[in-house]
Amino acid sequence: MITVVIADDHPLVRDGIVAILTREPDLDVLAEAASGPEAVAMVAHHDPDVVLMDLRMPGGDGVDAIRELRSRPGDRPRILVLTTYDTDRDIRAALAAGADGYLLKDTPRADLIRAVRDLAAGRPVLAASALAALAGRGGPAVALTAREADVVRELAAGGTNREAAARLHVSETTFKTHLSRVYDKLGVSDRAAAVRVAYERGLI
Repeated sequence: MITVVIADDHPLVRDGIVAILTREPDLDVLAEAASGPEAVAMVAHHDPDVVLMDLRMPGGDGVDAIRELRSRPGDRPRILVLTTYDTDRDIRAALAAGADGYLLKDTPRADLIRAVRDLAAGRPVLAASALAALAGRGGPAVALTAREADVVRELAAGGTNREAAARLHVSETTFKTHLSRVYDKLGVSDRAAAVRVAYERGLI
């Protein structure tokens, strides 16, 4: 069972997300929060696998809550930003704070469900607008080959190794070889860390 906490200041939005997720037999919404600080408290109390976090909430914004959750010791929940804001500034702030994924609220129901499952399995998920914001960051000299950078972008898009390999038109074995090289170069051991470190270094 994948457990979830939802943070959004609009009750109708929370109700809609709860209705979508609780129809799935493997998803369980443990709690709801209306602000960043309340979300932090709910996470501390319920220890969910995934947090769906809005960015701008009157009682305390999502970026501050993400940053606080990431600063705490112990196991960390996967954090999916679910918001209406898709500016480069919002996206970069959320990812820099430690979000594992970034989706917009107009995301189709099936994509949201898949994103929650992907995050719980350690596969980060980014909306097209988030990928575009990352691509335009600039930064230090590229340390990844063009194909390795493609692999990291596929990690950010979510899905399994087989699905990512198909999108790149390579075998799953070839994809895993590139992925292993990416892990070695970035000094990481999982998908979420690879995307975050590549982002922080300006490599994607």
